[in-house]
Amino acid sequence: MAFTFFYRDMHTIDHTARVLIPEVSGRSKIRVWDAGCAMGPEPYTLAMTLAEEMERFSFDNLFITATDIDEQDVYGRTIHEGIYSAEEVKRIPIELFSKYFEALPTSPPTYKVINPIRDRIEFKKHDLLTLQPVGSGFSLILCKNVLLHFQPAERIEVLKMFHKSLAPDGLLATENTQKLPTELGHLFTQLMPDVQLFRREEPAS
Repeated sequence: MAFTFFYRDMHTIDHTARVLIPEVSGRSKIRVWDAGCAMGPEPYTLAMTLAEEMERFSFDNLFITATDIDEQDVYGRTIHEGIYSAEEVKRIPIELFSKYFEALPTSPPTYKVINPIRDRIEFKKHDLLTLQPVGSGFSLILCKNVLLHFQPAERIEVLKMFHKSLAPDGLLATENTQKLPTELGHLFTQLMPDVQLFRREEPAS
């Protein structure tokens, strides 16, 4: 899904960061999966938001796996290089833009995400409908651009896969327009009424 931009839906990202940071403090590896990352504005926005709030030691232990189906084979290269046009970065608050981007000597102007942020993000090509996770033990799964494109049955199966991929008490954040299917109410608990942010629950045996 290619429709996304820097600092989109900060209400969700800010609340997610606020819940996540105290819970992962002191961990030697903090794993996050951004599913449906498109050209990278969302995982970079998350990384910059966490960099602002985390202690340096915790941020250095952050590993964001950004995935998308990437049918044109352009997302991975774009995310790896971290280079964006003036149009693409115009929504970033100026103080954060100055801190986390450097201007390149190009015409028209382009801007590159600084290495400490880029180093936290790895891109993998991945189709969510394979229902094969890219890893396990994630502290957070962010999926805000994809679920609305799936059929209801597909959405349920993808969310079940996310549940299996999360660490105990891990967090799931989704698009605010996408409510959790009632069939999955036993797997996740919503943490606040105005944000689609959920905690993984262990299903009863």
